[in-house]
Amino acid sequence: MALEASTTLNHPADRVAAVFTDEAFQRHVSELVGGRLESFSVDGDVAGAFTATVVRQVPTQRLPEIARKVVGEYLNVTQTEAWTAPEADGSRQADITVKVAGAPVDVAAIQRLAADGASTRIELSGTVSSSVPLLGGKIASAAEPLVGKALNIQAEQADAWLSGQIG
Repeated sequence: MALEASTTLNHPADRVAAVFTDEAFQRHVSELVGGRLESFSVDGDVAGAFTATVVRQVPTQRLPEIARKVVGEYLNVTQTEAWTAPEADGSRQADITVKVAGAPVDVAAIQRLAADGASTRIELSGTVSSSVPLLGGKIASAAEPLVGKALNIQAEQADAWLSGQIG
């Protein structure tokens, strides 16, 4: 299933990128949705190219009952983001992969922070897939809105964090 999302934050790209690599922010977002931040790491200097890995435990209460019976009350989700160094205007992008332990769902996406002076457009495009024969399309279809919602929550929370409303 195709995944597309975009929003604009009234903050410069370097500040948006800094929030996405802030462990306290990642913990806040995890707890906001009823989950828990299991681990967070950054490999490399965030001033250049780097990789961030976030492992969260997330609740499954929004999944259909049949899915909850299979995966349980929580899922461990590993999100890996391979960020490029900033361009001259501060724009940068990340190749994102999301793996869900115990569930046959994978996400591959590109997130771009497009700098526009004092604001940043966050553009995300990717795919949600499932390796289950015959049912993979249905599983991916059910997961896609949840993934899209998670990414929108992160952007909304980043805006609030940068505006000093939380954190």
